[in-house]
Amino acid sequence: MYTGKRYGALQTLRWSQHRIVGPLLWSLLVVAAHEVVGFVALPLVPVSLVGTAVAFYIGFKNNKAYERTWEARKIYGAIVNASRSFAFGARDLVSDVYGGGATPDELLTIHRRMVHRHVAWMDALRFQLRRVKSWEHDAPRIQTLREELCLEHREEMRAIVAAPLSAEEAEEVLAQINPAAHLLAAQSRELAGLRRRQLLDGFSHVHLQGLVDELMTQQGKAERIKNFPFPRQFSTVNALFAWIFCAMVPSALLTPFEALGPYGIWGMVPFSTAICWVFLTADQIGDWSENPFEGLANDVPITQMSRGIERDVRQMVGETDLPPPREPINAILM
Repeated sequence: MYTGKRYGALQTLRWSQHRIVGPLLWSLLVVAAHEVVGFVALPLVPVSLVGTAVAFYIGFKNNKAYERTWEARKIYGAIVNASRSFAFGARDLVSDVYGGGATPDELLTIHRRMVHRHVAWMDALRFQLRRVKSWEHDAPRIQTLREELCLEHREEMRAIVAAPLSAEEAEEVLAQINPAAHLLAAQSRELAGLRRRQLLDGFSHVHLQGLVDELMTQQGKAERIKNFPFPRQFSTVNALFAWIFCAMVPSALLTPFEALGPYGIWGMVPFSTAICWVFLTADQIGDWSENPFEGLANDVPITQMSRGIERDVRQMVGETDLPPPREPINAILM
């Protein structure tokens, strides 16, 4: 997530440069062909109609792409709320008032074990969501950028997830297909055990189990966005239509600019390039907003949010040696 007020002009030109160079060269080629061999100009009205249709199509795609990003952000907002509720619920509801016979030190150990397991769940989930899918951006230069920005592509999942767990539980969890789901299942199993030991009453057990179920629901929603791509037919055809329109724009502008005088036709080049840049960059924005967990600059900052939750829930069980908050890298927060 970019945290600056807005991208600078040079930054914008840099990440959209391929949408400038191509149209610029094509416009120059069209003018040269027209001057040398009398390249036939296209009528402006039909090309304008195509441009209108492409604009609607790009708008539709970008709206749907933004919906995916915003839904991902809402999912992690729900995880923040449920995490805090689970931490102070575990702290306050797991107690010896029901005759379970646990000492204060044992209760504190239970509270911290459940919170640490929750921290491990958040770490496992972010690593799972940041695995690159076949439909996500994976060019070599993009992968290099991903490794610079995204901790999940520099750190080892096994070491991070195992750190807050016992060695035995870490081995069991990391052997599973879906470690994050298994950690929530372990929380459910511990709650049932606490109920049998009479360290939880029935109402408290139901309440905490409901929070575990809510966390599992939000994990499933995040996995749905991660594992089901934006329909590729929309992405493919949208880009194709935008490039077809941009291929027609210089020819459609030949006649109006030729009427400006002997050299007026060359003024078509910057205008044509600007028009194509607007359409192609709008399409590019949608393309880079489709996958909110792919480990790049437009992601929902799940690494930072997970660290923020970790600091909150650890503090709720009396820990003071907290990890530092995640800071932006070149104004990008992951």
